[in-house]
Amino acid sequence: MKKSAELQSRTKRFARRILALIDRLPNTIGGRVLANQLARSATSVGANYRAACRARSRAEFASKLGIVAEEADESRYWLELIRDGNFMAERNVGSLLAEADELTTIFTA
Repeated sequence: MKKSAELQSRTKRFARRILALIDRLPNTIGGRVLANQLARSATSVGANYRAACRARSRAEFASKLGIVAEEADESRYWLELIRDGNFMAERNVGSLLAEADELTTIFTA
């Protein structure tokens, strides 16, 4: 129970940090595409984890956790594009890249 609450809080914090980051992306076509994609995947991590915590069976729980891991990994992909495309400096996305990595690892373990 305690670990579940900690992970719910952590995934919500990740989403809030991502939302703050995307507000600083340039208002260009590329910036908007990346912002939209990243917002969807990063907020989905926490939403799907909450759904997993309310799963009615082990199979449903495992399925939802698979989605959580995919969304965390997808978030890392969009963050890499932001960094590699010079939409934002490494120092601004580095800790979020690390968090996306850690969340992916946690939910695939």
